[in-house]
Amino acid sequence: MNVTLQIPDDLVVRLGANLADISRRSLEALAIEEYKSGRLTLAELRRLLGFEARAELDGFLKARPIYEDYTVDDLVREREVLRERGI
Repeated sequence: MNVTLQIPDDLVVRLGANLADISRRSLEALAIEEYKSGRLTLAELRRLLGFEARAELDGFLKARPIYEDYTVDDLVREREVLRERGI
């Protein structure tokens, strides 16, 4: 799906960006908001932004101080899985 944004030329100049940059920044802003609202998973966010590796997405999120929700329940589950695997 393609989306078209109407941005006045003077604002494009003020934003100091070219068309490709504004397009990417718009996609990133939408993706971040959808992830933060819970409408996108991390896997979907990575796919939407075109990152091939999870590490790329991690760097992208860390650069914008956006951190994955990690609860005590998550920690307990991970500990149990590691214990079951003998780690």
